[in-house]
Amino acid sequence: MVSSNDVRRLFLQALLSRRVLSQELAVKLWGKCIDAVKGVPPIARKERSLTRAWRAAADDALEIPFADDRNSWDNFVSEINVALNPLDLEFVHMFDEISGTEMCGLVNRKGDDVAQMGTDYTAVEIAYFKAVVEQIMLAPNESYCVSSLAALREASSLKSNMSKTQAEVVLGSFVAKGWLTKSKRGRYSLSTRTLLELQPYLKSTYPDEIIECTICMDMVTRGIACYTANCKTRMHDRCFQTYRRHNQKCPTCDGNWSTDANTKKLIPIGERAFKEGQEGRRRIRRQNTADSDEGEGDAEGEDDDEAEPSQPSQPSQSQAKKKGKKKATQPVDDSMDVDEEPPSQPTRTQQKRKSRRG
Repeated sequence: MVSSNDVRRLFLQALLSRRVLSQELAVKLWGKCIDAVKGVPPIARKERSLTRAWRAAADDALEIPFADDRNSWDNFVSEINVALNPLDLEFVHMFDEISGTEMCGLVNRKGDDVAQMGTDYTAVEIAYFKAVVEQIMLAPNESYCVSSLAALREASSLKSNMSKTQAEVVLGSFVAKGWLTKSKRGRYSLSTRTLLELQPYLKSTYPDEIIECTICMDMVTRGIACYTANCKTRMHDRCFQTYRRHNQKCPTCDGNWSTDANTKKLIPIGERAFKEGQEGRRRIRRQNTADSDEGEGDAEGEDDDEAEPSQPSQPSQSQAKKKGKKKATQPVDDSMDVDEEPPSQPTRTQQKRKSRRG
């Protein structure tokens, strides 16, 4: 016997097959689920046997309210989230930063290091995805993008032997499945699906790189920033256009945005903020190294962070050995260890020589 609870079950099944969809499509799916439970047969199916089976499994006497308005939709979403709460899942919405379309998706709120990708990708591919995401999050000038060359370069930072050809295929898969977007300039950035589903991971891993829209409080990876020094105003392009219709001042510093000349001075966020020549060497997240050692020492991306700082220690050891043979060392690295170690040994030997002479 069907009940009104089957509407939520059917809706979740449809959602799991799509993961991320527009709010408009989600409302249509909600209405179709109600029709299915109440016994309205699908138009595309004209066979009588299927129609009879459809009506036999449904109950047209059920009173299930449906209204294509925001309040009714919000109430239905609340019911969905109550059912999902024990599973640490949540049905959330976010506006697409490029098109401004309201999107919906199912999010794992447990924040277990991109476990959502575990069903489709191997551990090496997930590690590669995390490495690319790190370069995007650490991009200079809040550009939040990375070139194709830099993205492919991350394959060499992995502990596995992933070739550039394999990396190209995996990158194409990330784009095809909606985890990354690729612009006409060939630069990769975070997609709406990644911002929706991996938001707990991004916020916990890159707390200092996360910026939020002053208007809607969602994450911003494309938009504008106020030109006033030290002003914290950040907005999506869509939020800025809406705000500008009724306000002519910055909501934080009261800077004058009334003229077109001042509007042109607003600083871009995202790919427009990237300047040629800034993408020199690979960027490394160092601030959370201590935290990663305690909590997630076996993570692929954090192993890379630990390996990078350890490299300068090798020249210092070799220089120490060469010093014992009284040979000049080549200036490979200007590390603090190299500068501190040489004075200590001659001082001890001089003391021994003085003691023998005495």
